[in-house]
Amino acid sequence: MRSVAHAVERASVGVLVAAALFEVVGGVLNVARWYAPMPFFFTAGHYRVAWLAVGALLVHVGVQLPAVRAALARPGVESPQERLSRRGLLAGVAAAAGLITLTTVGQTVRPLSGLAVLAPRRPDVGPQGLPVNRTARRAGVDVGDPAYRLVVDGPGGRVALDLAALHALPQHTADLPIACVEGWSATGRWTGVRLRDLVALVGADPDRASVRVESLEAAGRYRASTVGPAHVGDPATLIALRLGGEPLHPDHGYPARLIAPNRPGVLQTKWVGRLVVREAG
Repeated sequence: MRSVAHAVERASVGVLVAAALFEVVGGVLNVARWYAPMPFFFTAGHYRVAWLAVGALLVHVGVQLPAVRAALARPGVESPQERLSRRGLLAGVAAAAGLITLTTVGQTVRPLSGLAVLAPRRPDVGPQGLPVNRTARRAGVDVGDPAYRLVVDGPGGRVALDLAALHALPQHTADLPIACVEGWSATGRWTGVRLRDLVALVGADPDRASVRVESLEAAGRYRASTVGPAHVGDPATLIALRLGGEPLHPDHGYPARLIAPNRPGVLQTKWVGRLVVREAG
């Protein structure tokens, strides 16, 4: 180390390289759904390490700023053949970004799916034409239990609805996507009972209530999610029973699943067994 500044610059490079490798390797493991090598929550780990990468980059640029200024003040040190022009640099970056976009955007834009050679999922591959990341078998859910009831607990009491009772309630249809944090999304036509109608059954105001949606899945980081008042009151938020006019496939959450606008796929809880309604004071 020639100086303190040199030591800081070297350390920032080390942190930057380590963070970049962590993001790439962790992302590949996530796409492969192989979480054994990662004894931490993948999303939180990626988010925090991304801030480390940004900080290391800023430190590196800050330490190197005097050298950059000195180099820019001495034009002509390198021959024109050795220098990369600003236009060439921008063109290279744009070409690389365009190529990556072209080879991944097909996981969302179906007409370009044939070009999506780098995409982890294809939007039209899966049961009922939609991808799934977690199957009913992997989740350990028995979807054929004849004793199934959707239990709704709220300030006005409790109701337990079997599938016949759920289908007897007013049915509504909405075209909504499953948008995964991996980058893919796929839209389906969902039919079911509005969450706001179920909330009203237990004496709560749908525009002031939040709902904890619990899955039949016994364990898992996303076996439950909370739906805030904005989504509860939205008429497009459904406890879906059908997809594309057909009963839900087990891997899409049969007998019932949550589907709501503008929520990540991991929060669209499948195999719903219980709704806990709380009304804001």
